[in-house]
Amino acid sequence: MIVHFILSGETLESISEEIHLENPKYLKEFHNLHCAKEDIIHDRLIPRKKLLIPDSKTIKEYNSRNDAPFKDPKLNPELPFKPENFSQIFSVTNTEIEETELDKKNNILLYTVSLKWVAKEENFHVFHLFKNNFSTEHGSMMNDIAAASIRALNPIVVKTNEKGEVMNVGLKEETIASFGSIRENLSDLFPDKYAKIYLDEFEFAVLDKKLFDQRMKEDIFIKTYFSSLRNEFKNGKSFIKQTIGEDNIPIEVIQRVEDEKYTNEITLQHNIQPQPGIDFHGKYVVSTETGMVKNIEIKYFISQYGVKSTNFFSVKELS
Repeated sequence: MIVHFILSGETLESISEEIHLENPKYLKEFHNLHCAKEDIIHDRLIPRKKLLIPDSKTIKEYNSRNDAPFKDPKLNPELPFKPENFSQIFSVTNTEIEETELDKKNNILLYTVSLKWVAKEENFHVFHLFKNNFSTEHGSMMNDIAAASIRALNPIVVKTNEKGEVMNVGLKEETIASFGSIRENLSDLFPDKYAKIYLDEFEFAVLDKKLFDQRMKEDIFIKTYFSSLRNEFKNGKSFIKQTIGEDNIPIEVIQRVEDEKYTNEITLQHNIQPQPGIDFHGKYVVSTETGMVKNIEIKYFISQYGVKSTNFFSVKELS
């Protein structure tokens, strides 16, 4: 056995994960069986006290019992993806807060997303996505032109694989063919010289299919709603690669079932391993029948180059 001195914040669960012991109850059981009477663990671990840890042979024996809570099938669901005939409107709120030593800025963007499944082509599902009803706390010309530009492209065409992961984002051919008149109408609405700079870049991105696909895959709604939720669960968790922030910082999200007592809806908790300058927490509510996302709540924090950025993002079904 090994003698370990308990550190602040450690739990039976966290120590068991470190030593690859599947069921934390056996760590407590082993310790209480071999420790002095005054060192018996009752409810929680006490920092600076000793904890007796089993050797690898004993851990292997405990694991062979195959009774760890995280092996419950309800905590390792096979999430479906059955979007046929799906049609839903969502309200979206995106709040961004940016702080430096000298200043604090915040921006709240509200809009609705209409998402409709339209076809299955070979191994792909095709959706039409409409963004509408934009509003911001601090209105500006650039916000207005951005909202008008994206509305002018409706619908955006999203193709996913059979697990609901985005493969391609594009536009209908007729939208691309008529973009000249779309650009002309936007120029009439926003004749300012700065608007022209924005519209020039917008036109360049729209007419370059590869660039449009790349940029739209970074859209916060698209990359969040069509996240890799349906990756295989193992030992109570699955892993999702995601990006956050304007710089698209890569993170690996750990996904767990919040409560195994689910029926029609399953709630999934999202977290990441602690890392300097980044924190991330999320929650998805998903239909157990279709695997379609109903609600999303995400909060993340990034601190770099003297700037602290906090983002709150939520998606809610509208009845």
